[in-house]
Amino acid sequence: MSLHVESQGSGSPLLLIHGWGMHSGMWAQIAAELSKSHRVHSVDLPGYAGSNTCTPYDLDTLVQQLSDQFNEAMTVVGWSLGGQMALRWAQRHPAQVNRLVLVATTPCFVQKENWNTAMAEGTLQEFAASLLQNHAQTLRRFLALQVRGSENEKQLLSDLRAQLFAKGEPALEALKGGLDILRDTDMREELKNIAQATLVIAGERDTLTPSAASVYMADALPNARLALIKGAAHAPFLSHPQLFVQHLKSFLHE
Repeated sequence: MSLHVESQGSGSPLLLIHGWGMHSGMWAQIAAELSKSHRVHSVDLPGYAGSNTCTPYDLDTLVQQLSDQFNEAMTVVGWSLGGQMALRWAQRHPAQVNRLVLVATTPCFVQKENWNTAMAEGTLQEFAASLLQNHAQTLRRFLALQVRGSENEKQLLSDLRAQLFAKGEPALEALKGGLDILRDTDMREELKNIAQATLVIAGERDTLTPSAASVYMADALPNARLALIKGAAHAPFLSHPQLFVQHLKSFLHE
């Protein structure tokens, strides 16, 4: 199955992977800026926009689809759930991932023993239950969590709501499968084996993937550094696009 991809610009290839409940259009402003120096690909994950839902819907299957779709080495930028896919891809197919950029990402999304820097599992279960009742309302609630505490929170939430279904509603199977991935994935032990140069970008006020999780990843990955964006929450590339691009371009040109 082929994934829907929008490409622009020329130069070394760079792939943008969106997060749960979102779509590739969220990257529009960033993609336009990066396309001045790179060939930028914005992908819709299975079940979103123009990409058909895959079966089974699990992390390894999704990563394999990305690997099959893109057969050249590139920089991979992943946001939230997309960041977990990027990490697994770098581990499983290292020749295809030159560099990693992990945006508001965590190796483990829910709290576990010795891991409190995360969402309570009960909160995620409530999301899963409400998804079955009214998935559109649940997605709107999730948007509010993404921007909570961010500078310009009200305007950012308004902008996100306008974009949420701009490319159609995501498939329920994709939403349910994505929550299962977030619930079950724990990559803490895998981080030490991911050798690619990595930029970890975190929002100082992120309540979904707390910045302490990003600090942990930057320390655990063998070749990583952290960029903490003050005043940002879970979507720093939307709330602080100029600073986000500045960090990213500096990393890409090292």
